[in-house]
Amino acid sequence: MDHNIAKLRQDYNLKGLDEQDLDPNPFTQFKLWFDEALSAGVVEPNAMVLSTVSDGRPSARVVLLKDLDQAGFTFFTNYESKKAKEMESDPFVAVTFFWKELERQVRIEGKVEKTTHQESAEYFAVRPRGSQIGAWASTQSEHLASRAELEERTLLLEQKFEGAEVPRPPHWGGYRVIPHYFEFWQGRSSRLHDRLVYKKTDEGSWEIERLYP
Repeated sequence: MDHNIAKLRQDYNLKGLDEQDLDPNPFTQFKLWFDEALSAGVVEPNAMVLSTVSDGRPSARVVLLKDLDQAGFTFFTNYESKKAKEMESDPFVAVTFFWKELERQVRIEGKVEKTTHQESAEYFAVRPRGSQIGAWASTQSEHLASRAELEERTLLLEQKFEGAEVPRPPHWGGYRVIPHYFEFWQGRSSRLHDRLVYKKTDEGSWEIERLYP
């Protein structure tokens, strides 16, 4: 056993989370916490761990939230990537946000759907040009022989699109996570954390309950 790792410990004591603190709408509650993360100077507060499952095997990676409304949480990626293929196979996913500066975590479970072509095109149009070129250069999740090969592909594409707008690749676009479950976690001392969850009912309303830490 590595005792140096075992000794790593952080006690959480910034604040608690009570039922009366929560907005009845979980999207509104998330936006409140997200805005507080922004104000607290959290680096990339929109970074979220996206977890997928394929053939019973889980997979996870960090992606960036790019839009949020009452419909769901939107991110963008290559539709031919490993995660995209997994979501085509099983559209149920989980996303996790962790804002250590606020000692908070939000877990969301839901089902993904692709964004419209217009939504994908509108976001692609405002991406940095380098990122637009990168979307064409990378056959995401496929074998890459060397870094030099990627850089050569990128250079050729920069030359191809020189002096012109970069169009959105047909294999690139967005997904929206439509939640049926939210968990708002506030760290507390002695690992006695606050965990309050929203569960969507068959009628479309949200029920709130507290869980043991």
